[in-house]
Amino acid sequence: MKALLYQGERDIRYESIADPVPQSPRDAIVQVTACSICGSDLHIYHGHGFSEDLGFCVGHEAVGEVVETGRDVRRLKVGDKVMIPAAVGCGSCRACLSGVVTLCEQGMTACYGLSAQLQGSQAEAVRVPAADANAVPIPEGITADQALLMTDALATAWYGARNADIAPGSSVAVIGCGPIGLMAVDSAFVMGAHVVYAIDPVAERRALAEAAGAVALHPDAAIETIRDATRGRKLDCAIEVVGRDETVDLALRLVRPRGTVSVIGVQQSRRFAFPLERAFVAGLTFRTGTCSVPEELPVLFPLVQSGRLKPERYISHRLPLSQGADAYRLFDSRDAGALKMVLVPD
Repeated sequence: MKALLYQGERDIRYESIADPVPQSPRDAIVQVTACSICGSDLHIYHGHGFSEDLGFCVGHEAVGEVVETGRDVRRLKVGDKVMIPAAVGCGSCRACLSGVVTLCEQGMTACYGLSAQLQGSQAEAVRVPAADANAVPIPEGITADQALLMTDALATAWYGARNADIAPGSSVAVIGCGPIGLMAVDSAFVMGAHVVYAIDPVAERRALAEAAGAVALHPDAAIETIRDATRGRKLDCAIEVVGRDETVDLALRLVRPRGTVSVIGVQQSRRFAFPLERAFVAGLTFRTGTCSVPEELPVLFPLVQSGRLKPERYISHRLPLSQGADAYRLFDSRDAGALKMVLVPD
């Protein structure tokens, strides 16, 4: 089959790779009908990957159709339309059964497309381990585009907003207005935020945040503008969606005493100088971590079905999988309004 393979820094190639086959009676094979590029995929693209492997298939956001099931798969059948959440677990422990695959008690937590250990989903087909738990049938009232964006992006945005302790009347900053940041803006308003400041250096992305109801700011103006607007009180909470030391530091500077900082930008920093003394004196709450998508879906499904959340509006490009290398370059450059890049197998 054809897939997008990581061959080195800024080197994504559309090449042949072995067809996926079940490795366990609990596995299923899903023919991918659409996949997408996540901001965290750019860490790999930039050469700051999560393994030393080369030649593996990237990507962890996909929807498709079940084409093969192992003999122990009970919930799924051939022909089912499914979404494939970004990470998997064993599917049978207490944590996995409750949707928290990141706490898999069998130590089988893994994410698609980070290494050769679990091949990614930017491909014509993908193997889903423990498929009854790790592939989710697309409910009625959810489009394929919506389901695709719920496999990671929307779930992560909601998780970040939930970790920010947003309550009715809250004042919120969202730092980073890529697809997940924009969905975090939407999530904050659904949770009852009174005002959301959306902070990003790209004018087009600030415009999208404004269209969603946020007050859009360039990072250089954020601290002074928010200090003036709140008469020095600052904000109740901040959501950091970038994954850089300077944006985490900005989030910490924007919240009031006893405020909350939620960091969901993928972090690879090992030397961040956390201002522990200032955080201690201010009584800040600081949360960070990765989202377990299945944990968020029971809340998100009705919000999307009712139209309160519309993640599909942030799809900017739809390209054939064979143009995946171009899609990565475009997404990385942020040119031509590049936001959410959807790839469809040729």
